[in-house]
Amino acid sequence: AGSAAAFAPAQTGARSTSLNAFTAADLPGALAPMGFFDPLGFAEKADEATLKRYREAEVTHGRVSMLAVIGFLVGEKVEGSSFLFDASISGPAISHPGQVPAGYSAIIIAAIGFAELQRAKTGFVDPSETSFDNPGELNADYYPGDIGFDPLGLKPDDAEELDIMITKELQNGRLAMLAAAGFLAQEAVDGKGILEHFSS
Repeated sequence: AGSAAAFAPAQTGARSTSLNAFTAADLPGALAPMGFFDPLGFAEKADEATLKRYREAEVTHGRVSMLAVIGFLVGEKVEGSSFLFDASISGPAISHPGQVPAGYSAIIIAAIGFAELQRAKTGFVDPSETSFDNPGELNADYYPGDIGFDPLGLKPDDAEELDIMITKELQNGRLAMLAAAGFLAQEAVDGKGILEHFSS
């Protein structure tokens, strides 16, 4: 899920909350007692563009992991009772993707591709407009993770409240990355679903 710098949140305390000031000292995401956690020093060696890419990777992996954790739990809970695919998908969630009929897999892949294309258009410089040695360059005015998707209008206008919300999302994403990795490992080791472990 990226490098250790993806887990390098900002120092707590008074700091700038400007979305365009992107330095290690200005990153939201730090909580006591750890504060700014970057034991390998990735953030201090990174320039602004690299730091933004680290944060983009962390936010994206966190969001995917949060969805994965929900998918594991819900997929196993509704096993055999879902209207999808004639309720034929069963077993641990790690085996579910292989049981989805081929036509539906193509739809899922297309939907993921569409979402990624929209994210790329929002956040990344067009590859034809950047040098070959600078892949994955983010737009100068793009804040990592802010793809403009807020259908419920939850994004606060106040910069300090926004930092708090970003910190909450980062912390939940970090926990979900660990949980998803644990779920995958546990199911791969013993072939039992996560929910089965609670009932046995």
